Amino acid sequence: MLEIERKFLVKSDDFKEQAFAKNNIAQGYLSSVPERTVRVRIKGEKAYLTIKGIGHQGGMSRFEWENQIPLDEAAELLKLCEKGKIEKTRYEIKSGNHIYEVDEFYGENEGLIMAEIELQSETENFEKPDWLGEEVTNDERYYNAYLSKNPFKNWRKE
Repeated sequence: MLEIERKFLVKSDDFKEQAFAKNNIAQGYLSSVPERTVRVRIKGEKAYLTIKGIGHQGGMSRFEWENQIPLDEAAELLKLCEKGKIEKTRYEIKSGNHIYEVDEFYGENEGLIMAEIELQSETENFEKPDWLGEEVTNDERYYNAYLSKNPFKNWRKE
């Protein structure tokens, strides 16, 4: 239940040609405080409830609990969420022994494309495709809970 993840900006659309899966995602937060985020997500025809704890030093790992829930219940829970929904398309790309999840954001976060990779340890080696850009793992602005309240369009020019 420990999630170890690194996040990167994406510098080109080349990843789309390499994707083996693509899903639209809508998500909202029942709680977005850093100590415990509670997320409702609809991904394609499935829905999930996820609880994440505060990140460990360096922001690369944190507690995560996730369970699939009925689609109709997720739709109702989304109505209870805090202001600021996240809309994105997720592409899955195999690279070496890993899978990158690349999110192309829409709505208030239009223009942001970010890749995530889950690892078994914080020191695990992994391949970095040419389309991978700057690492933003430690930058809380790139957490979805932050983006739901402080959209990319409001700060990307800083």
